[in-house]
Amino acid sequence: MMPGVIGFCLIGVMLSVYALLDGYDLGAGAISLVLAKTRRERSAIVESIGPFWSGNEVWLVAAGGTLFALFPKVYAVAFSGFYLPFIVVLWLLMFRGIAIELREQLPGDVWMDFWDTAFSISSLLLILLFGVTIGNLVRGLSLDRDAYFLGTFSTLLNPYALLVGVLAVLALVQHGLAYVAANVEGPLAERALRYIGRLWWLVIVAFIAVTAMTIAAHHVDFALASLAVAAGVIALGALVAVRYVAGHGRTRATFRASVAYVAAMLVSAGATMYPYLIRPLPGSTQGLSVLQTSPPALAISSVIAVVGLIAVVSYSVFIRHRMPSKTAATE
Repeated sequence: MMPGVIGFCLIGVMLSVYALLDGYDLGAGAISLVLAKTRRERSAIVESIGPFWSGNEVWLVAAGGTLFALFPKVYAVAFSGFYLPFIVVLWLLMFRGIAIELREQLPGDVWMDFWDTAFSISSLLLILLFGVTIGNLVRGLSLDRDAYFLGTFSTLLNPYALLVGVLAVLALVQHGLAYVAANVEGPLAERALRYIGRLWWLVIVAFIAVTAMTIAAHHVDFALASLAVAAGVIALGALVAVRYVAGHGRTRATFRASVAYVAAMLVSAGATMYPYLIRPLPGSTQGLSVLQTSPPALAISSVIAVVGLIAVVSYSVFIRHRMPSKTAATE
């Protein structure tokens, strides 16, 4: 297997793990103001994700470092062309972390309400920006002959990318609701299951719309069409399973089905992009593919990724065993 293919898969795994793990706390945060009816319920949501959110974000940093090591030109083009969106993402990540840490440091309803609102809005905007980014990478970017981005921030907000952003918001909010239902006890968990039943219809409509637009844009002009189609079918099956098990009150099964749905969607997106890391729009001179890497960099990054995986999994298992099975949401 070519080093570039291994590198593509390595970065894809890191970003997928980030989306699955940080996705549930981003989704829970985005819906927290609507889902929670009291400050204690909002606190229960934050407490349920509190031990994990910072560790989950390590995967995003690891993916960026691996991209720099394996595909330096892709890293340079991405961070120059997407400079403004990356800065916005950085500020939202910081603001969200500050909100989690400061919300209970001073007494007073105004103080806590402000930080709870900041936590929810920053989580929502992060999901939207991540979704818009994925949408542009799947759709393709306008590049010059040196593969540098020719557009502006406004060109990134095209209809397809925005629709993918909307799907990302809906899917990860559903993912967050499934996590809350499985990890918080009391009326809050029951309400989360009911919200999944209502949100599910919007998720499947957005899923079908994005799928149709992707097929119309790419037809069969990507290398792993069969894998993309298979992953899409699995995603649809997992989405139907979310609806079924949530309707029967099976909270753990609902969360597992949501994990399968998000994972299958990411595999489908990766298969659509391959072999490009930055896909060109039709008419652009060239894109940046997985062929531009070096075996030594791959070997070093692989070792770091394996060590990091062991460390993060060990930490997550340890913290999970130290925590109660469910967070109480009662006064």
